Amino acid sequence: MIDIRRILCPIDFSDCSRRALDHAVAIAKWYDSAITLVHVSPIVPLAAYAPGSGVVPSANLSPEEREALLTSLKQFAAAGASPDIRFDYLLGEGGAAAQIVNAAETLASDLIVIGTHGRSGFERLMLGSVTEKVLRKAACPVLSVPRHSTDAAPAPPVFTRILCAVDFSECSIYALEYAMSLAQEAGGSLTVLHVIDVGPEIPDIHGLMIGDVPDVREFIAQVDERARARLKELVPDSVGTSFYVDTMVVTGRSYREVLRVAEDHASDLIVLGVHGRGPVDRLFYGSTAQQVVRGATCPVLTLRK
Repeated sequence: MIDIRRILCPIDFSDCSRRALDHAVAIAKWYDSAITLVHVSPIVPLAAYAPGSGVVPSANLSPEEREALLTSLKQFAAAGASPDIRFDYLLGEGGAAAQIVNAAETLASDLIVIGTHGRSGFERLMLGSVTEKVLRKAACPVLSVPRHSTDAAPAPPVFTRILCAVDFSECSIYALEYAMSLAQEAGGSLTVLHVIDVGPEIPDIHGLMIGDVPDVREFIAQVDERARARLKELVPDSVGTSFYVDTMVVTGRSYREVLRVAEDHASDLIVLGVHGRGPVDRLFYGSTAQQVVRGATCPVLTLRK
């Protein structure tokens, strides 16, 4: 059983953070959670005003500025909040991603709900500079809510059509356990997906499979068979007594197949396990989870073991 007692929701007063807050409120209703809204003000270097003068940070927020921001946060929350949800408010200064991650750890948050700004030009830069850093560094689960996602469910359960991608790593198995718990509590459906990632070194795997390369065809078949057997072990028939569960094995680029299956199934949540925080893990993150978060039209929940 999942226990979400404290939700941290970063707010920059944009439409993206409004959509994220709507989802945070819906989840708080579902799990009887408290929500902490955090707003981080950047520290602007003096060099921004006087080139060549150095990078000494400007003065901190004045008491009047802090009071005004707190008032704005409370008004932002009140616009769509339920009266039975407890809100707390937090102001930070400095790097947004670091402040958000530190706040989550300090408050022992069970979930971060954060909005993503989209996929074009400047918006990609914003996503990379804040949301993606939070996804890489946060120890607790992170729900990223895209700007163009559907509205949050007005009443629990929030998510009823869940897609969980599994690569059989420890973190993805942990994510699967979390996804199964969500699906059970919602009484919804869960699609468990494993992608046989052909990688860029085989740009046209389907063409090769129907050509004169039986070794490739045999290799893919063997991998497919092993993957289905492992999914059967992870998701036994007894799991589907309280919710519908389906397992799939497909071939292609991982992030593309995850996005395709999510669209085909009209999924309202994608669940992914992400690896650690070393260089190799960051490379993996950049190749799969990052691309899913950038391309998804529904919320994406990322978890690390």
